[in-house]
Amino acid sequence: LVAMATKAGTLATTGRAWLSGLLFAYIGLLVGALAAARPSVIMLKPLAAQLHLRLTRFGETFRQIVVAQFWIALFNTFLTAIFLLVVLAGQATATGGRTGADHHQLAAIVEFIHTSTLLHDDVVDESDLRRGRSTANALWGNAPSVLVGDFLYSRSFQLMVELDRMDVMRLLADTTNRIAEGEVLQLLHVHNPDTDEAAYLRVIERKTAVLFAAGTRLGAMASGVDEGIQRRLYDYGMALGYAFQIADDVLDYTADAEALGKNLGDDLAEGKATLPLIHAIRHSDTATAERLRAIVQEGDAGAMPEVLAAIRATGGLDYSRERARHYAAMAEQALDGLPESDALAALRGLARYAVERGH
Repeated sequence: LVAMATKAGTLATTGRAWLSGLLFAYIGLLVGALAAARPSVIMLKPLAAQLHLRLTRFGETFRQIVVAQFWIALFNTFLTAIFLLVVLAGQATATGGRTGADHHQLAAIVEFIHTSTLLHDDVVDESDLRRGRSTANALWGNAPSVLVGDFLYSRSFQLMVELDRMDVMRLLADTTNRIAEGEVLQLLHVHNPDTDEAAYLRVIERKTAVLFAAGTRLGAMASGVDEGIQRRLYDYGMALGYAFQIADDVLDYTADAEALGKNLGDDLAEGKATLPLIHAIRHSDTATAERLRAIVQEGDAGAMPEVLAAIRATGGLDYSRERARHYAAMAEQALDGLPESDALAALRGLARYAVERGH
């Protein structure tokens, strides 16, 4: 598998062949890794052929950035390979559980949008690590990262147009607009100690949950099921996105830094008040609450032990975990009544995994 990726990276740089080969090898790697861990996920094999995409030739830096981002996705949690949700939703709703070319193209579109948002997020957040690997902007700088993100984003819209489906374009246009809204909302709340739980949920809805929801709804749309089933898959993805992000924010205060693959306290250093800290500010005594507010305003990562003590004293971690479990349960509930299948079981399993994972 490693040899496949290496070979893909050294394909001829004329025309469009090298990037097609790279994406083909990436999907082969991901399918192999997933199948080794969970044999039922071998259903993803058809993606390899469908993601043999025709992309425009770019220079060596572009190639390296795409390689880096896709390797991050490969070794990331199952959930953040968003295209997996498209395929599983399609499998769960398609007649006979068979996905087709539209499912696979939609999976590629969603993954391209996802990857472009990661590239842009890391620039905005000035992040140097993502899931244990150096970010593209840390390795090659902001300008190449932004431009490659723009390319993948625009390429996703080209692929949408190829499908010639207005319902798909409308959903993805609305989704990408809401993701951009989420970035602006988050920026407005940076170093803002008055951020409450409602504001926090509005941010993660737009930054994370809407893309999960779009992915699962697109899988159902490609299967040709009715609006009611599409809506249930959308609700599943939305609740799953909430559960995943809240659990991720808990891990920022509890996980082992090496296992998590990023610097603990990054959110605190960026002045972001996530749910555990929001709960602590709300339930601490006046003096402690004022101290926590000052830490958020200053983005004082050095105060991490002090913050963690306050979070634990107020039950912020337990409260946040319970909220994540609540959304995971909502996700599973949205699937009730759908025909039982391996794909449906996998979707239920992902909801549980979202809140049980350690990285």
